[in-house]
Amino acid sequence: MKLGRYGEYKDSGQAWLGEIPTHWYMGPGFSAFRKKQIKNTGMQEKTVLSLSYGRIVVKPPEKLHGLVPNSFETYQIVEPGDIIIRSTDLQNDWNSLRIGLVKNRGIITSAYICLKTTETLLPEYGYLILHSCDLMKVFYGMGSGLRQNLDFSDFKRMPVFIPPLDEQDAIVRFLDHANRRLDKAIRAKRKLIALLNEQKQAIIHRAVTRGLDPNVPMKDSGIFWLGEIPAHWEVKRIKYLLNEIDNRSSSGSEPLLSMRMHHGLVLFAEHFNRPPQAATLVGFKLVYPGQFVVNRMQAGNGVIFPSHLTGLVSPDYAVFQPLADVNVDFLGELFRSRSIRTKFRAESKGLGTGTSGFLRLYNDRLGAIHVALPPRKEQDDILIGICEQLGGVNAIITRTEREISLLREYQTRLTADVVTGKLDVREAARHLPEDSGEPEGTEAVDEADLDLDADLLDEPGNGEA
Repeated sequence: MKLGRYGEYKDSGQAWLGEIPTHWYMGPGFSAFRKKQIKNTGMQEKTVLSLSYGRIVVKPPEKLHGLVPNSFETYQIVEPGDIIIRSTDLQNDWNSLRIGLVKNRGIITSAYICLKTTETLLPEYGYLILHSCDLMKVFYGMGSGLRQNLDFSDFKRMPVFIPPLDEQDAIVRFLDHANRRLDKAIRAKRKLIALLNEQKQAIIHRAVTRGLDPNVPMKDSGIFWLGEIPAHWEVKRIKYLLNEIDNRSSSGSEPLLSMRMHHGLVLFAEHFNRPPQAATLVGFKLVYPGQFVVNRMQAGNGVIFPSHLTGLVSPDYAVFQPLADVNVDFLGELFRSRSIRTKFRAESKGLGTGTSGFLRLYNDRLGAIHVALPPRKEQDDILIGICEQLGGVNAIITRTEREISLLREYQTRLTADVVTGKLDVREAARHLPEDSGEPEGTEAVDEADLDLDADLLDEPGNGEA
């Protein structure tokens, strides 16, 4: 059904909002929202919640690193229908989704603002109002202090548009239906990208561990986990390929670099519009083209890259200078291949297990790992071959990522237009099926906030303990 506009509009008096339907009420925030804060004194509740990708989710026990039960007495108790706002650091973070609607009773950090709607608003529509403001970046003109933190007083003064309750219900049902369908389409495209990335990894793994010739004679490497390798390749320990160096910046004036899982080492200023977390870059490690940078706690996840830039990296990272005549880009692909990453994880030591623990790959264990290397000329040829084989796959991934971006843009625009009355969905809502057909718990993740999946971000101050 095609959506149209309302019959009559009036000026809201707000430049960012424009006109609203004539029959909608415009009032101050305190007529729609109340601040709520109930301390978890005596550990009344133990279910820990967190604001993740714009949704309030139950935090698994294994993710509660560094927190002890007594810490949760300072948390606040929240209930279904409450609205949570991450109110800090507006100046430095323009990307995260800051609003979440509580669906489970539990506890969440008291650093967040908790709001409850008055009788004039359905909780779901109250959430949509603030969520739309979040999407349209309205909050970034508010706040106070050095880092532009929000306070309840900001919401008390904020003009709020309030449709009749039955219309609020229609808007909530329409957007729930539309967003589920859009999320389903996005999930399908993300699954396609995941499959294509698996295909890429298989192509790379085959090339860096077997070469490009499928008929090449093989030999036993002598290392049980390496298995067979091309007969003319050599087995060497990493300590004979790389040597750690520790050059520090005395001025902190060099450009800051950031390590990203799918992009390698990049200029921080070109990828982020916020300042680094560290107060000074003096003492950060210098890195030059041709050197290697390793995040010791994430090496098993493939966060190990050669540098093509000159700049600074976190003091928590390790920087290595190649010793042998090797193609550093080939080494990078080799170190990020599945078998080597598995070996890196096996050799990492520390607290916890698997990807959820604080595991660290120390120099002695890294250096003792064997790898199989082709001659230098073949390393160069393998890289060329990988690029040729991945050309078509990368093109499909790029196109699919663009399609996801367009769907997200449409979803954002649709939500904002419907919630603010630019589109009338009352008739469309009356024709919706009773059940959307989408099971609970299948909501898509918001890529704007997806650091671990889209790009593992390792910034200064977020490094290793």
